[in-house]
Amino acid sequence: MAFTKIEPADLSMNAFKAIGADWCLITAGEPSEHNTMTASWGQMGVMWGKNVFTCMIRPARHTYGFVERNDVFTVSFFGGKHRESLSFCGSNSGRDFENKAKEAGLTPVGLAGATTFEEAEIVFVCRKIYRDDMRDSAIIDSDIRKHYAESEPFHTFFAGEIIGAYFSA
Repeated sequence: MAFTKIEPADLSMNAFKAIGADWCLITAGEPSEHNTMTASWGQMGVMWGKNVFTCMIRPARHTYGFVERNDVFTVSFFGGKHRESLSFCGSNSGRDFENKAKEAGLTPVGLAGATTFEEAEIVFVCRKIYRDDMRDSAIIDSDIRKHYAESEPFHTFFAGEIIGAYFSA
């Protein structure tokens, strides 16, 4: 499948549905060596005059190291399709599979110096521009703590400038 570049502002996607209900995949690395994880948390908008996608990744996730080591990552949206594949990627670690994408029924492809999947409908290629670790001292709403066990580290925020937005043609 071919991808066509589009301006992010020309997309008519609902971020709440695309991220929170349909989910997306965060991927970093080369097509020959990458890892991906399902995300149902994220933010997209404008920050510092740039189109930005912000994802949150726990340090224990295998994808975390790939995002840390690479300058770019992708955010791939499937429009509610391939739910079983996304569920597999969210509940299985790349540490446990020689080829997690294949096990999930996905086909990795290179796109603008990054890795995404042939089955994706919309893809953001993001260049990391900011990272920060969440801290307990910064939490204002104590209800947020229910997402973390006492010994579990908080997520790291990765903000990426969307340097390319693509849709499947």
